[in-house]
Parts: sequence; C-alpha cells; structure tokens
Amino acid sequence: MQNPHINFRLTILLAERIVNGHLKDLTSDQRADCFIFDDSLYSRTGYKKTELAAKVFDHVSMTYKKGFRMMTMGWTDGSSFVPIASSLLSSKNDQNVIGTTKKIDKRTIAAKRRIMDQSKGTDVVIQMLDQALKAGLTAKYVMFDT
Repeated sequence: MQNPHINFRLTILLAERIVNGHLKDLTSDQRADCFIFDDSLYSRTGYKKTELAAKVFDHVSMTYKKGFRMMTMGWTDGSSFVPIASSLLSSKNDQNVIGTTKKIDKRTIAAKRRIMDQSKGTDVVIQMLDQALKAGLTAKYVMFDT
C-alpha cells in the first residue's frame, strides 16, 4: 500500500478475465448486460492523518461528513455482478481537504491516481469506462444514479 509504483487498476484486468472467460459463455446474447456506476459516502473517523480526506456532502442525512466519495464500477448481466474498479474521490477545493497531503513525484502512478481522485465524478466515470473498454470489457448499457 505504501509503494507509489503499484498500479491498483489491476482489478479491471481481473474482472475482464472473469467476465469474458467465464460469465459471457453462460449468458445468451439477448440478455442485456451493463456497466453500473455508483458513488457512495465513505466516512472516515481518523481523517486528520488520512491523505486527501475531505468534507463530503451526504445526500442521505443532508449534512457534511468527513471522508470520501467512493465511485464504484461494476458489470452485471442481471444475474451476476462483478466489481470492476473503484476510486475514492476527494475534493478539488483545498479548503474542503482536511487530511494530509504529500509531495510526490508526478511521473508515478500514485500521482496520476491523486489527480484522478480530485477530479469531478463525471470525469472519473468516463476514465473508468475508457479503461474498462480498453481492457476488453463490453456492455450494451451504462447505468448510474443522478
């Protein structure tokens, strides 16, 4: 977890092997498969020492909480669900970021991940979808909440 050179997007490749290698053969072409995106509050109690923790608006309680928005992407055929990727989204506004921030080499995967984690949620959805399509995952539909 401390190594900034490890690419945690390997879950996309694992999901591609599971879906294309096993699940696609078990379902018919008429069945509607889709990518599902969801962002949920990921509350954090030890937020002062957690990197990029931020004040996040919780739409359920209509209050600000400390933590992240967790953007999750999955694939489903209506019967099975395979998680593909996730990203903990922080705030781009420095006033809302309450966790520590580290100086890191911008050429590393960790720096690219931090930039993505401080992007808008819609941009992250597009990036995740692009990565999944490049890995070989396909679906007829994309579903997400408002």
